[in-house]
Amino acid sequence: MSAGKIIGFIVAALLILFGALMVLGATDQAGQIIWLPIGLVFILIGLVIIFFVARKPPQVVETNVTYQVDLPANVNMDTLKCESCGGVLSKDDIKMVSGAPVVTCPYCGTVYQITEEPKW
Repeated sequence: MSAGKIIGFIVAALLILFGALMVLGATDQAGQIIWLPIGLVFILIGLVIIFFVARKPPQVVETNVTYQVDLPANVNMDTLKCESCGGVLSKDDIKMVSGAPVVTCPYCGTVYQITEEPKW
Protein backbone atom coordinates (compact mmCIF):
# COMPACT_ATOMS: atom_id res chain seq x y z
CA MET A 1 0.00 0.00 0.00
CA SER A 2 1.41 3.40 -0.91
CA ALA A 3 2.03 6.23 1.52
CA GLY A 4 -0.69 8.33 -0.11
CA LYS A 5 -3.30 5.65 0.54
CA ILE A 6 -2.23 5.26 4.17
CA ILE A 7 -2.42 9.02 4.73
CA GLY A 8 -5.82 9.11 3.02
CA PHE A 9 -7.20 6.39 5.30
CA ILE A 10 -5.82 8.12 8.42
CA VAL A 11 -7.33 11.48 7.43
CA ALA A 12 -10.66 9.82 6.63
CA ALA A 13 -10.69 7.99 9.98
CA LEU A 14 -9.98 11.23 11.87
CA LEU A 15 -12.73 13.08 10.00
CA ILE A 16 -15.24 10.32 10.73
CA LEU A 17 -14.18 10.21 14.40
CA PHE A 18 -14.49 13.97 14.88
CA GLY A 19 -17.75 14.00 12.93
CA ALA A 20 -19.20 11.31 15.19
CA LEU A 21 -18.08 13.25 18.27
CA MET A 22 -19.77 16.40 16.94
CA VAL A 23 -22.99 14.52 16.25
CA LEU A 24 -22.91 13.09 19.78
CA GLY A 25 -22.15 16.52 21.23
CA ALA A 26 -25.15 18.01 19.46
CA THR A 27 -27.49 15.59 21.27
CA ASP A 28 -26.63 17.05 24.69
CA GLN A 29 -29.35 19.17 26.25
CA ALA A 30 -27.01 22.13 26.65
CA GLY A 31 -25.30 21.47 23.31
CA GLN A 32 -25.73 23.58 20.24
CA ILE A 33 -27.62 22.13 17.31
CA ILE A 34 -25.12 23.65 14.84
CA TRP A 35 -22.71 20.77 15.61
CA LEU A 36 -25.06 18.21 14.03
CA PRO A 37 -24.73 19.32 10.36
CA ILE A 38 -21.01 20.00 10.78
CA GLY A 39 -20.51 16.49 12.19
CA LEU A 40 -22.52 14.95 9.35
CA VAL A 41 -20.45 16.87 6.78
CA PHE A 42 -17.22 15.61 8.41
CA ILE A 43 -18.50 12.03 8.27
CA LEU A 44 -19.54 12.44 4.63
CA ILE A 45 -16.14 13.89 3.65
CA GLY A 46 -14.40 10.99 5.43
CA LEU A 47 -16.49 8.43 3.54
CA VAL A 48 -15.81 10.15 0.21
CA ILE A 49 -12.07 10.09 0.91
CA ILE A 50 -12.27 6.36 1.70
CA PHE A 51 -14.17 5.78 -1.54
CA PHE A 52 -11.52 7.50 -3.67
CA VAL A 53 -8.53 6.04 -1.82
CA ALA A 54 -9.85 2.46 -1.89
CA ARG A 55 -10.57 2.48 -5.63
CA LYS A 56 -8.30 0.39 -7.79
CA PRO A 57 -6.85 2.00 -10.90
CA PRO A 58 -8.23 0.67 -14.18
CA GLN A 59 -6.27 -2.29 -15.45
CA VAL A 60 -4.59 -1.96 -18.81
CA VAL A 61 -5.21 -5.01 -20.96
CA GLU A 62 -2.49 -5.62 -23.50
CA THR A 63 -3.42 -7.71 -26.52
CA ASN A 64 -0.78 -9.41 -28.64
CA VAL A 65 -1.69 -10.35 -32.20
CA THR A 66 0.28 -13.05 -34.00
CA TYR A 67 0.23 -12.87 -37.76
CA GLN A 68 1.06 -16.19 -39.42
CA VAL A 69 1.39 -16.69 -43.16
CA ASP A 70 0.71 -20.12 -44.62
CA LEU A 71 2.84 -20.47 -47.74
CA PRO A 72 2.26 -23.16 -50.34
CA ALA A 73 4.97 -25.74 -50.99
CA ASN A 74 8.06 -24.97 -53.09
CA VAL A 75 8.31 -21.32 -52.22
CA ASN A 76 11.72 -19.73 -52.60
CA MET A 77 12.58 -16.94 -50.22
CA ASP A 78 14.34 -13.90 -51.65
CA THR A 79 16.67 -11.91 -49.47
CA LEU A 80 15.22 -8.59 -48.46
CA LYS A 81 17.40 -5.54 -48.93
CA CYS A 82 16.85 -2.00 -47.70
CA GLU A 83 15.55 0.33 -50.39
CA SER A 84 17.77 3.15 -49.13
CA CYS A 85 21.15 1.67 -48.22
CA GLY A 86 20.94 -1.88 -49.62
CA GLY A 87 21.59 -3.53 -46.25
CA VAL A 88 20.34 -7.09 -45.75
CA LEU A 89 17.17 -7.25 -43.64
CA SER A 90 16.16 -10.12 -41.38
CA LYS A 91 12.75 -11.28 -40.22
CA ASP A 92 13.31 -9.44 -36.90
CA ASP A 93 13.33 -6.12 -38.77
CA ILE A 94 9.74 -6.64 -40.01
CA LYS A 95 6.88 -5.67 -37.68
CA MET A 96 3.12 -5.59 -38.21
CA VAL A 97 1.76 -2.07 -37.63
CA SER A 98 -1.99 -1.55 -38.08
CA GLY A 99 -2.21 -4.71 -40.19
CA ALA A 100 0.56 -3.74 -42.63
CA PRO A 101 4.13 -5.09 -42.66
CA VAL A 102 6.61 -2.31 -41.84
CA VAL A 103 10.39 -2.66 -42.15
CA THR A 104 12.93 -0.77 -40.05
CA CYS A 105 16.47 -0.91 -41.43
CA PRO A 106 19.00 -1.61 -38.64
CA TYR A 107 21.78 0.08 -40.64
CA CYS A 108 20.34 3.41 -41.80
CA GLY A 109 17.16 3.59 -39.67
CA THR A 110 14.80 3.98 -42.65
CA VAL A 111 11.21 2.90 -41.96
CA TYR A 112 8.92 1.93 -44.82
CA GLN A 113 5.99 -0.34 -45.59
CA ILE A 114 6.48 -3.51 -47.62
CA THR A 115 4.38 -3.53 -50.75
CA GLU A 116 3.79 -6.53 -52.96
CA GLU A 117 4.33 -5.99 -56.66
CA PRO A 118 1.81 -7.54 -59.07
CA LYS A 119 2.81 -11.01 -60.33
CA TRP A 120 1.75 -10.57 -63.96
